[in-house]
Amino acid sequence: MNNNRTVYTFEDYKCTPDPVFALERECLEPCPAPVVVDNGSFQCRAGWASVGPARCDSPRLVFRAAAARVRGAARSDAHVGNDIASVEPLRWSLKSAFDRDAVVNFDIQELIFDYIFMHLGINTQGRVDHPVVVTEPACNPLHCRQMMSELLFEGYGVPRVAYGVDSLFSLYWNSAAADLPSTGLVLSSGHHCSHVLPVINGRLDSANCRRVNLGGGQAASYLQRLLQLKYPSHQPSLTLSRMEELLHRHCYTAPDYQQELDNWRSPEFYEREVHRVQLPFSGRTAGVCVSAEERNERRAQQLRRLQEINSRRREEKLQEDQRRLDTLLSVQELLEDGALELFHRSLVELNMDSAEELQSYIQKLSMSVEQQRLIKPEMPSPTAEVEPPADEGNDIETDLSEETQEPSKTSANQPLFSVAEYHQLFVGTERLRAPEILFQPALVGEEQMGLMETLQFVLEQYPPEQQEALVKNVFLTGGNLQYPGLKERVQRELLAIRPFQSHFQVCVASRPALDAWFGAREWALRNPAEDQGWISRQDYEENGGEYLREHCASNTFIPMKLNKPTSAAKHTLMGKLATDSSLPDTISNDIDISLS
Repeated sequence: MNNNRTVYTFEDYKCTPDPVFALERECLEPCPAPVVVDNGSFQCRAGWASVGPARCDSPRLVFRAAAARVRGAARSDAHVGNDIASVEPLRWSLKSAFDRDAVVNFDIQELIFDYIFMHLGINTQGRVDHPVVVTEPACNPLHCRQMMSELLFEGYGVPRVAYGVDSLFSLYWNSAAADLPSTGLVLSSGHHCSHVLPVINGRLDSANCRRVNLGGGQAASYLQRLLQLKYPSHQPSLTLSRMEELLHRHCYTAPDYQQELDNWRSPEFYEREVHRVQLPFSGRTAGVCVSAEERNERRAQQLRRLQEINSRRREEKLQEDQRRLDTLLSVQELLEDGALELFHRSLVELNMDSAEELQSYIQKLSMSVEQQRLIKPEMPSPTAEVEPPADEGNDIETDLSEETQEPSKTSANQPLFSVAEYHQLFVGTERLRAPEILFQPALVGEEQMGLMETLQFVLEQYPPEQQEALVKNVFLTGGNLQYPGLKERVQRELLAIRPFQSHFQVCVASRPALDAWFGAREWALRNPAEDQGWISRQDYEENGGEYLREHCASNTFIPMKLNKPTSAAKHTLMGKLATDSSLPDTISNDIDISLS
């Protein structure tokens, strides 16, 4: 083994609480600046859409979108975001507002909004006077948007709200910077889900959007299972937080999965590509030389401890024998006093048959007590051999045997045991197997199409001319698409999917995890509160909470339509009611009123 190889360590990052920022003057004048919230299922990012100081050019708050709240506890006892220093001790009580990519737990979502508005310095009582831009998943259910609008308008009193798809905001930001076409395919992958979104002439084609229920969370769980099977003795140390760190720092996507697995069979390739990751450990370092004085002092301390244990045990046994002797003597006094009935009852309780047996036990206990009182404890010398107790001296005997072994007695050919190497993880093929579930969900038992199969299915819904326009702008974004080699893998898969001599282009977002927030901020700066895309309180009250004003980065609004019964259906229903004489008149009248 090459001992000069790099050994990586876990950072075990601990969050520090976010400060409460002071509200900048530029965020209030000449009009209240919008608050931009990238409401992700793993991380939430929030900040201002303002052209003022440089501090507004990036998100002020970046925190994990989760809250630790015990059932029945008050709202003030909940820990949100970066108030949770370490996730693992509180993972059992960690709650998310998301079910896959949709917000369903609005109690937790309200805690997240409270955390955002408080730390941004919005201290107005009972209301938030700033417009809010919130990201939502593609094809967000109307009920989820309705509850979100109700929370923002009724709970916080915001003047206006704008909703947009996070991956489309990322495309909007990169298109403005790189002059990308307005038609293309967006591949996004987050913590729970991945999406394939076709964009036609700058608008989302919702009818052909597809979702793959796999993301970074499933990849981290799969990596954890692989390493737990490989290192069963280190299972408590292989936490999900460390697996997420391994996933983002050490994993990569193979351009050809089977060929890469064949490469890992080579010992030279394995030694060159395997990543050694050191787990934290505590223990005595093997092979440390101890002087004779220190060894004798440790031995004397261990022997003194053994002597104290033996003395305490002798004292406890003497007290127990004395209590037993006093009990037997009190029973013998009953015989001397003539209380025969009580004497025989006491013999039965002591499980004895006769007075002779009682007298024999009294004599034996008396001799044992006298002998124990005559014994004087002696302190052994450091070289004396003291037999340890059966249940308490095993660890002491082990310590003595370990300490008396000198390093010079070990064989020169036998290498010393390294505790550090025992606590090392050799991450080999796991580096490419965990991200591969995006392309082969069957690896984790999911019966669904992979990301590229889904892309091929979406392309088949369009004519060849439109397919050619879509593949000329394949855009990759999302926090789970940052693996090295992912762009090359998508290009290779597209080369196999597309016809001969067809052209395509694949580009990756400049900051896949943050570009959604920057795109939402840019959209809010270019579209003032009076422009198209903002939902006012009047729109909310007139059209309902599920109402959406469409814009270039939004979902398509499809209102709910309740089918009213036609005239033919009314006549059919009335005919059935007329022939059914068992119905009371009151029920018929109620049905007539409802139909009218």
